[in-house]
Amino acid sequence: MVTTENCLNCGNPITDKFCSKCGQKTTVHKYSLKHFIEHDLIHGIWHVDNGILFTIRELFTRPGHSIREFINGKRVGYFSFVTLLLLILGISHFLGEYAQVKLSDLMPENSKGAINELQEFTKKYPKAMLLLTIPFYSIFSFLWFRKSKLNLTEHFVLNSYKTVGESLIALTFLIITIFYTNLKVLTIIYSIIGFISLAYAFWFYRQYFSAYGYSKKSLIFRSIGVVFSYIFLSMLVGVIMAIMKYGK
Repeated sequence: MVTTENCLNCGNPITDKFCSKCGQKTTVHKYSLKHFIEHDLIHGIWHVDNGILFTIRELFTRPGHSIREFINGKRVGYFSFVTLLLLILGISHFLGEYAQVKLSDLMPENSKGAINELQEFTKKYPKAMLLLTIPFYSIFSFLWFRKSKLNLTEHFVLNSYKTVGESLIALTFLIITIFYTNLKVLTIIYSIIGFISLAYAFWFYRQYFSAYGYSKKSLIFRSIGVVFSYIFLSMLVGVIMAIMKYGK
């Protein structure tokens, strides 16, 4: 638990349990597994707070800086990442019913046999795959940015908000498939959006960990390292799954 003489959200001097200016609690908990389960998970599912538009704006204007401030105590106005992820997945499922093109349709017929099992799973279950990326990205960011001394739960929180941003980027493609059906053009758009998602992840990490004493070169290298570590893991798992299926 963190207690300060000034509000961690707005900097106003505090004399009571709540800040008289913005209303944030005087004490905020350091992120831990217990705090995540008791507060974010339970509270996130059963309570819908204000701040969704503010949170989305922050995620696309200053993603790393804003979530670092959130984890460090500036939490008034932010929407719960648990609720936001569930909301986005719900919207995606609803809109998916109207999509005229599925992700599997973008896979060329002559290459389907060469596509590994993980890629097939990703194309069939993109929403599940999106959630599965969070713990793996958390482990990699924890390893690449050990100097920050953040615990694994804090890495899970920051990567959850990163996933929110990536989910919103992916949602734009789903909306496009409702109104547009040209497979060749959609394949190109899908590739572009995939690249944008990778660039967003790099931007997010570079901003977030810029306050922990890393040099510019080290910051860029480590941010790229997190992203490519996950890509390498995905390729490795895909190859192993393909060998298990076709090597029998």
